[in-house]
Amino acid sequence: MRRRARPRRDGGQATVELALVLPLLALLLLALVQVGLVVRDQLLVVHAAREAARAAAVAGGDAGAARRAALGSVGLPVERVRVTTSTTGGAEPTVTVTVRAQASTDLPLVGPLLGELEVRGRATMRLEP
Repeated sequence: MRRRARPRRDGGQATVELALVLPLLALLLLALVQVGLVVRDQLLVVHAAREAARAAAVAGGDAGAARRAALGSVGLPVERVRVTTSTTGGAEPTVTVTVRAQASTDLPLVGPLLGELEVRGRATMRLEP
């Protein structure tokens, strides 16, 4: 008399595979969110540089006006933002504003791997008479 072989049960295999892959997926998701936060900070800094250059151009190259405009529009903590202004003379005088900021890398696991990142934006506009 021959015995029939029992079918093997693989019910726990999917659970084990999920347990092995889930931490990697979570790390990948955190990395994706961190990149999104850095890109957001970069866009904010570029926008602040444009606003600051416009304010300085209207105010005749005033560095104070540029700084106030940049800090008012950046949306980042003020202590992490640096604004520099320079003007050039000549037939068409211009003002150049550079805004630098420390990007937020606060997410667990991924943030400490990136360390401190600096994002910067620069804009140049002609001084208005």
